[in-house]
Amino acid sequence: MIKIKTLLVAINAKYIHTSLAVRSIDVYCKQNNTNINVKEFTINNNEDTIINEIYAEKPDFLGFSCYIWNINLVLDLISTIKKLLPNIKIFVGGPEVSYEYEYIFEKGVDIVCIGEGEKTVKELVDNFNNKKCIDSSFKNIDGIAFKLDNNIIVTKDRELLCLDEIPFVYKDGLEGTEHKILYYEASRGCPYSCQYCLSSLEKGLRFLSEERVKQDLNFFLKNNVKQVKFVDRTFNCNKKFALMIWNYLIDNDNGITNFHFEISADIVDDEMLETLKRARLGLFQFEIGVQSTNDATLDEIKRKTNLQKLFDKVNKIKELKNIHQHLDLIAGLPFEDYEIFKNSFNDVFNVYPEQFQLGFLKLLKGSGLRINANKYGIVYKEKAPYEVLYTSLINYDKMNMLKSIEEMVETYYNSGKAINTIKYGIKFFNSSFDFFENLAIYWEENNYNNVSPSKMKLYEVIYTFLNNIDNIDKNILNEIVKFDILLNDNIKSLPTWINTDYNSNFKEKERLFYNNKENIEKYIPHLNNYDAKQLSRMCYFEKFNIDIENIINSNFNIIDKKETYILFDYYTKNDLIYKVKYHFLERGNFYEA
Repeated sequence: MIKIKTLLVAINAKYIHTSLAVRSIDVYCKQNNTNINVKEFTINNNEDTIINEIYAEKPDFLGFSCYIWNINLVLDLISTIKKLLPNIKIFVGGPEVSYEYEYIFEKGVDIVCIGEGEKTVKELVDNFNNKKCIDSSFKNIDGIAFKLDNNIIVTKDRELLCLDEIPFVYKDGLEGTEHKILYYEASRGCPYSCQYCLSSLEKGLRFLSEERVKQDLNFFLKNNVKQVKFVDRTFNCNKKFALMIWNYLIDNDNGITNFHFEISADIVDDEMLETLKRARLGLFQFEIGVQSTNDATLDEIKRKTNLQKLFDKVNKIKELKNIHQHLDLIAGLPFEDYEIFKNSFNDVFNVYPEQFQLGFLKLLKGSGLRINANKYGIVYKEKAPYEVLYTSLINYDKMNMLKSIEEMVETYYNSGKAINTIKYGIKFFNSSFDFFENLAIYWEENNYNNVSPSKMKLYEVIYTFLNNIDNIDKNILNEIVKFDILLNDNIKSLPTWINTDYNSNFKEKERLFYNNKENIEKYIPHLNNYDAKQLSRMCYFEKFNIDIENIINSNFNIIDKKETYILFDYYTKNDLIYKVKYHFLERGNFYEA
């Protein structure tokens, strides 16, 4: 019997992403004697390139994994492919088509997979192999909708798989994943009912067995994978399971791999903190969805969060100084006007997480907020990703201002370019939100939103912006901006608009420092095999007219104008903030030969 050719296509948001969904379906089908081929692209690939590669495969049965970031492109591809291969049958699956899928049949789609896809796709392919067409026999396949004789037929819900039945997606190796983020799933489902999220619609909460998880994680560790992102919706909702994984990763740490988890900080307890204390710097990073600090908003979107405990635990994790934290807010939620959102912004930003994500509400198909959008006065774009335009409480102009503020947060804070400059600058505004709002206004007034400023120009912009602020000490600002520049970039010389104020023997001090073996052994022993000339290229020796160390430790509350020297080591990165390491050099005769 000649089997039909099945091709499953993933179109990722970025090159560094990999599709967990299509890989999971692929390994499940192969384990169960059903063969499919897989191709991965990105939304940045040329549309004709994608079409040509699919056409070259001449598939009989073609499937697409659909999400908000790729659905528009997928539908365009389908319309073209149907013209090129008129006998092809096309199926789609994924969160973007599992709800409100009726319209999808008008776009040339033949079958929609609803919900979990591994077993569904296997049965689809097997049935199509036998029939070579779509007929009434497809009614026996659970979890699909298909069109037959101009009628849409929806079959009964598919029973959920035991996760251990799905093979490890990387069991055949890591070919094709070089320099990419790997995704891993230890559980499915979520115990919460957040109304902006589709996870609230999933049934049950399932976990892989302990034996299976350890076996999978051992693979990542043995292969020195750079980063693994757990896609579990609330990783620590099962304390025993979370502790088992964290302890295993800590005890078997390879010194290289980083593991990313989405957690609820408010349910982190003392036992978890004791475990996390043992983790290597850079082993773990946490994404924590705060979304809002307005109690009425949290109640309405059914997000059960104890904010006091959340911020307490975020601060305790921060005190460990070994875990990167990424905190999220969502603009456009019910009962939140501009001023209330401003309070949420300040509450989250003032924790100074390593990353602060200011996102905008997406009205996902099937979500409670999309269903009740009119009730809350939420107006959103008709095309994916269905982002909020405005609400009854935040008009379009204000929403645009929030987007400008988000751009400033990304440009200067999340990039790490000007963290210390920001902390100092905020002291001259009523709040962190006011600082970013005024910076955004300055940015637009000077038309920087229509150009792409160079890296050094970005520093000049924030330097000039703050120089115009009343009561700011321009000399202190100069030193802090200089520190941020050197913290981020191994430059040959500082820009001319920075005052360096070197005395006549500065270069001699630098030369003597690099030639002093005791200094090298004390501050940068990992570079002791290099000579002074090489060290001067790998490091940067700089004088400051303020005590940067004291300023940072006092959260910019104590300004001590004292001559200090700092050595920036561009050979070594700090695994928490991904910036260069630096050393505050002891005062006195540290530079003497």
